[in-house]
Amino acid sequence: MRDQVVAPNGAGAYPDLRGKVVVVTGSSRGIGAAIARLFAEEGAKVAVHGRDAAALSAVRDEIEWSGGRAIQVTADVTRFAEIEAMRGEIERELGPVDVLVANAGGSFTSPGPLEETSEEGWRASVDGNLTATFLTIKSFLPGMKQRKAGNIITVSSAAARRPHPMSPVPYAAAKAGIQMLTQHLAAQVGPFGIRVNCIAPETILTEGNQQRIPEAQIQPLIEQHPIRRLGTPEDVGRASLFLASEESAWITGLVLDVSGGAVMV
Repeated sequence: MRDQVVAPNGAGAYPDLRGKVVVVTGSSRGIGAAIARLFAEEGAKVAVHGRDAAALSAVRDEIEWSGGRAIQVTADVTRFAEIEAMRGEIERELGPVDVLVANAGGSFTSPGPLEETSEEGWRASVDGNLTATFLTIKSFLPGMKQRKAGNIITVSSAAARRPHPMSPVPYAAAKAGIQMLTQHLAAQVGPFGIRVNCIAPETILTEGNQQRIPEAQIQPLIEQHPIRRLGTPEDVGRASLFLASEESAWITGLVLDVSGGAVMV
């Protein structure tokens, strides 16, 4: 458990986030957990989401141990009815949602020739990333429009910005769709006082990647980045804080590469 304490009176680097209600989907571990912890450290009230109850409890307990406020919720984000039920629970426990971080997703196929990709793998990747993001936004957006305020952050990938033979095509295509969804939505909802931006991380040293990437590949990966290191979940979390705060008040429709310079668009 990290030895961190919420800033006094909830006032950290972004005091305007204090007291905001924030939902981070896919926050039982990795990037999502880091985003949730950092928002809590800024004094936000955070709903951590996932389907692994034990992992969610660990993130929630860490936030509360550090002096923050968090609840845990579960839902299959490919099923609208479950998202709607989750939204109702969050609103009852914490209040109307100010910031939605649609982070849930993942890769459900391996790299390889397109013609060898199964239909099942394609649909799982599109549903688990693009459809999940669409349905999550569809649930939370009406309330934001009614209140004429809100902030939505989607999570794409460097795979959608830079074609590579080792990128699973269904995953890359779904993540590219998230970027276009973000920008179309930003154009639609700006007049309602809602901002929508997207983060596209490159190689991030999550717990899973630390286990999957062989030690011999670490240094070659590092050398692909002008900033000579791999990314951390906190790098993505800090970008999320900026996009959710008033420091970025005139930014919407942005796809922000968090890539150590490995992706430049």
